Amino acid sequence: MTCRDRRIEVRTGTVGDVRELSGKEAEIRIVVADDNVFIRQGLVAVIEAAEGFTLVAECDDLASLEAAVGTHRPDVVVTDIRMPPSHTDEGIVAALKFRELYPEMGIVVLSQFSEPEYVLELFANGSDRLGYLLKNRVGDVGDFRRAIHSVADGGSAVDPAIVDVLVTSRRQQGSAIERLTPREGEVLSEIAQGKNNAAIAEALVISEKAVAKHINSIFSKLDLGGETDIHRRVKAVLLWLSV
Repeated sequence: MTCRDRRIEVRTGTVGDVRELSGKEAEIRIVVADDNVFIRQGLVAVIEAAEGFTLVAECDDLASLEAAVGTHRPDVVVTDIRMPPSHTDEGIVAALKFRELYPEMGIVVLSQFSEPEYVLELFANGSDRLGYLLKNRVGDVGDFRRAIHSVADGGSAVDPAIVDVLVTSRRQQGSAIERLTPREGEVLSEIAQGKNNAAIAEALVISEKAVAKHINSIFSKLDLGGETDIHRRVKAVLLWLSV
């Protein structure tokens, strides 16, 4: 197979530029968007170093991101939450738009801070193919790559720090979350990252049987019914936390 490297610059408004890169086959094609050049290049380095990933475009504002996604229809978009033109919630706006236009596309939103209100907005209509990570999580290359794989495969990924903020907030308000034991809280945090029972068992060094028991107890205590699909359980947890 012949590979061809391409470098095309696209201007949108006064800021946006897209650098499109292609040259090798990969299972997961990714577009990256972040206006901070150092963070963006860090993301690019991680993606290009990973087997099975291909970076097809890197963008620095909302307009160029929308243009790149419309052109390339990537498997996954990794986007900062704040970019030009307003530096507020462009990443969320883009994610919700892409979710409607391209339902098979995975999206990972990155944020510098724990902002649970944005998480709840992002997941309001479902958690499948969506991820929300703090930027320092990208430093753990394994976690970042797992998040990309998860959303590409139809799953979800939520930074444990965000879950902690949501859970703490609910505890302060007084709610059914108080019924959970510390171990059940740990399992809930792992569930919110889109992990299956085997992965949870490995992370917490317990048996899969114990994980299943904890999960049954969690959703019984939270009155979430007999949901069996782990990514739907993530959705249920986030929707419950948003009440």
